Amino acid sequence: MVQALEFFFDDDADAAVRKLWNRLEKAGVPSLATRTHRRHRPHVTFALATSIPAATRDALRADLARLSIPRLWLYTLGTFASADHVLLLSAVVDTELLAVHSAVHDVLAGRVRNPSAYYLPGSWIPHCTLAQGIEPAQIATGFATLYPVEPIRATITEVAVVDTHTGAAEPLLEP
Repeated sequence: MVQALEFFFDDDADAAVRKLWNRLEKAGVPSLATRTHRRHRPHVTFALATSIPAATRDALRADLARLSIPRLWLYTLGTFASADHVLLLSAVVDTELLAVHSAVHDVLAGRVRNPSAYYLPGSWIPHCTLAQGIEPAQIATGFATLYPVEPIRATITEVAVVDTHTGAAEPLLEP
């Protein structure tokens, strides 16, 4: 079991990402919406670990309630150079976003099991995954289908700890 701290978007940004997912599907590129066994919602993952315990979730709730979470500007179509073949829309990184990310990880530090190094401060690339586990040719098709991408302004409306296997979510911050 792996748990993710996911930040979900407002209705307009959610719909804009789903529109991109639909364009990929029509082009023959399996999007994140259909590629995995669980139903995905457009989001940016701030942390990933084997376990985020209940006491840590309570601490996150308290911290998130005090933070001013900035809007995200999902702007850059990209990919990770990895065997997983991910097509993504990355967020513009600014000091406000990094401050929230650092605050989250200050709470998580030493309180979670097996944190993923990809999501730690200094390594994290804030992004919304569009397709994952696709073939290299599908990445090229995905780029050709989506480029140029209209920027998406996303307001964070919910934060939850999500079981990446089942999709079960425990909200930590809701509208």
